[in-house]
Amino acid sequence: MRKWHRWLSVLFGALILFIAVTGLMSHVAALVADGQPAPVAAAPAGFVCPETMTCRPKPAPDGARAWVGFLHHLHSGEEFGPVGTALAMLSGTALIFFAFSGLWLYIQMFRGRAGSPKRGGRFFW
Repeated sequence: MRKWHRWLSVLFGALILFIAVTGLMSHVAALVADGQPAPVAAAPAGFVCPETMTCRPKPAPDGARAWVGFLHHLHSGEEFGPVGTALAMLSGTALIFFAFSGLWLYIQMFRGRAGSPKRGGRFFW
């Protein structure tokens, strides 16, 4: 298990770091955009709202709101097409693997040291 954990961390470490950074930047941009009023886009030429409906134009993204969408596309891999989306999904799967394999390795090391008179079964060493 340790060999797989080590080799996969070398392959996916940079991708997971990229996903973490873009996710954090996306949240920060969303917090900044929440404080700004949403601009209202004009209705397309020739558009007539039906009498039975109330039509509101969709806000046009600009400033911080445009960054939120762009960072989300980077974070999800959509900016790089199907290959980027597949890499983002593989990185998420690798992150789940690292969490479980790291916990498994810790339990194995803890069990190995639990009987050691030098360590006395402490949680961290």
